[in-house]
Amino acid sequence: MSELELHPSESVADGPPPMELSSNTSASSEGFASQPLIVRFADVGKSFRRFDYQPFLLRNLLLRITGRAHKPREFWPIRHISFDIRRGETVGVIGQNGSGKSTLLRLMAGACYPSEGVISVRGRVAPLLALGAGFHPDMTGRECVEVNGTALGLTRDEIRDRMDQILHFAELVDFLDTPVRYYSSGMLARLGFSVAVHTDPDLLLVDEVLSVGDHSFQQKCLQRIQDIRASGTTILFVSHDAHTVRQICDRVLWLRDGKLLRDGDPKIVLDEYIATIG
Repeated sequence: MSELELHPSESVADGPPPMELSSNTSASSEGFASQPLIVRFADVGKSFRRFDYQPFLLRNLLLRITGRAHKPREFWPIRHISFDIRRGETVGVIGQNGSGKSTLLRLMAGACYPSEGVISVRGRVAPLLALGAGFHPDMTGRECVEVNGTALGLTRDEIRDRMDQILHFAELVDFLDTPVRYYSSGMLARLGFSVAVHTDPDLLLVDEVLSVGDHSFQQKCLQRIQDIRASGTTILFVSHDAHTVRQICDRVLWLRDGKLLRDGDPKIVLDEYIATIG
C-alpha cells in the first residue's frame, strides 16, 4: 500500500514505536490493537501568525523593512497532540467551537503542515471537509466528478465505472451535463459528498457534513458511512452531535483549547463532555 508522508519522512510501519500517551488518554480501541497503523500524531502543534496591523500596507512594509514593526503574535489552535489510529477504527472528535477540531482534520488531510511534531498517514485519504470546494462554476456535473475524483486518487477508468453510482447517490442524474453554476449549494454539497464516499479510501475524514440535503438524504449519508465503516475503512468523524458520535464511533478524542483532554470509550468521554458543557 502506498504511503503519504505529511511531515518529515517517518514511516508509520517502520518508524519508532508509538509515543506513550499521558494518563488521561487511552491507546487504540480493543479489538484493533493487532491492526496496522493508519495515522500517527507525535507531539503535533500548528501555529499561525496574528498581526495587530495590516502587514501589506506600504507604511507597514517600510516599518518591517526597517525593523520597527511589532512582531506578529503566535496563535496555536492545537499543540502537543499525540495519538495513533489503526485500520478499521472509527474515531470521533468532539469539542466546543475553537477547540482545534477542524485544524486537526486539515493537518491529517495534508491541507496544511504542522509547525512542530510529526504526522504520518498511510493510504488513500478522502476528506469530507468543504464539500464542493474546487468546483468551477462553468464545469458540468460530469466534469466536476472527473476533476474531483482525480484529485482524490481515482483513475480515469475508475471514475468512468463509478460515474452512474456517484450521480445516482447524489440524486443528480438529470443534471449531469448542466454547469454547476446553476446548482444550489445543497446540490453541490451532495455531489462533493458522493464523489468522496465512492473513492474506496483507506482513511475517510468527515467534518460536520451530515447536514447535507433533507432528512432522507442525511439518513442515506449516514448509512453510507456505516457501510464504509463495515468494510474496514478507517474513519475520523468530527461532529457536535453526541448521539451520532455515540452511535458510530469506537473511540472518541475530546479536544479543549487545542489540547487532547480525553481519548477513550465513547460513552465515558461523551458523558463527561456533556456534563462539562452543561
